[in-house]
Formats: sequence, C-alpha cells, structure tokens
Amino acid sequence: MDVQFLGCGDAFGSGGRFNTCFRVTTGAGAFLIDCGASSLIAMRKFGVDPNSVETVFISHLHLDHCGGLPFMIVDGQFQSRRGAPLTIAGPVGLRDDLTRAMEFCFPGSSAMALRFPLEVIEIEAGATVMINGTTVTSFLAEHGTDTPALALRFAREGKVVAYTGDTEWTETLLPLGRDADLLIAQSMFFERKVKNHLDYATLKANLGRIGARRVILTHMGPEMLAHLAQVTEETAEDGMVVRV
Repeated sequence: MDVQFLGCGDAFGSGGRFNTCFRVTTGAGAFLIDCGASSLIAMRKFGVDPNSVETVFISHLHLDHCGGLPFMIVDGQFQSRRGAPLTIAGPVGLRDDLTRAMEFCFPGSSAMALRFPLEVIEIEAGATVMINGTTVTSFLAEHGTDTPALALRFAREGKVVAYTGDTEWTETLLPLGRDADLLIAQSMFFERKVKNHLDYATLKANLGRIGARRVILTHMGPEMLAHLAQVTEETAEDGMVVRV
C-alpha cells in the first residue's frame, strides 16, 4: 500500500501547499482521503488520473477538505470522460452539501445525467463500514462544525492508515491511531492552543498513548512551518509518496 500526499496544506495554502488530499493505492485500486478545493490541480501536477480513483472519503464538510468534489465530478463528465463508478463517502450531511456545492460551482450540474455511476454514502460517527473493499471506522472529531467532523481509520490488505482530520485534542484519537501502520495527524500549530485544531505540543505529548507505528504530520500553518527544525516526527510534503 502506498500513500501519496497530493496536498498537505491548510485552508490558506500556507507554504504554497495544496489543500488536503491523500491518495492511497492498493493492489486492488486507489482511493482518496479528502479532496480539498485544489485537489484536481494537484492530481494534474503529480500525474494522477482522476479516473483511477474509485472512492473518495471525506472527513468533514469544509471546502479545504471537500471543495474539489464538484470539479472532479464535472471533470469526469466533460474532460476525463469517466466511465467507471465513483463512490463518495463522508459524514452525515454530505449528500445535501455536495448538491449545494455543485450548484454553487456549476449551476445545473447537480441535476445533469452523469456518464458514470455516482454513489454518495453518509457514514455515521462511530460506525464501521465496508466500502469498495476498504473497512472504514469513523470517530467523532472536535472541529466545531454544524455537521459531524470525522476522524477516519482505514483497513485494507492487512494494513491500517488512520487520519485525524481536523480536530482539537480528543480521547477518541487514542483508538483511532492505536497500532495503526500509519497515523496522518493534523498539526496546524506548533504550540499555540486554538480551539478546534491540534497543535504539535499536545499531539506529541500523547503519541505514546496513541501507539501508532508511524506518524506523519500534515495541515501545517505558518507557526508550525516556522518550527519544523524542532519537530522530530515526519512531516508531509506535497507529492511525497510513502510505502505502508
């Protein structure tokens, strides 16, 4: 299993980084974890065919994590001429928000007859579901959103990748990352405490309790980027590929 960080930036493009989007490639296919507004651009930059993605998992309904979906769908309709089914899975509220986003970006697009099958699945917080060969367990994150924000744990081909999504510290991150082969963890700030987001100091103090085998930090803001020399954990870069 390979994980490519197509985008590892925050909502504001700090450090010139793309919005959050990770591609997980397995022996049976590929899926995305989040699809931020710049994700289609990132896929083009790094030579990723959007049609190769069978599933997109969304952690929460902020545009730096899901805003690329309208572009990916319309691209599949008119540019990439997608034929394979596409599944989009995320928190409760995803279906309605996706419709609104489609209409905002491309009026009339939510009602067009697509050339490919599109399925939208809403995942309840606390649920474990199987979607296109991937077992996904969701945990409720603390991100101050009207709709649930999720931390997601993915199991496939004997490997586990866990992703905090955007959240402040919550004890649900312990079972999320326990014994995971890779934990992708938000680290928006270095030591500054800001509600609804993780800071590196708090995360580091709890990594031993989490017990993930490997940790890569992402979604880093200016304060965090300015202190990377003091960070001992791995940090993501756009385009980086890691083997799990």
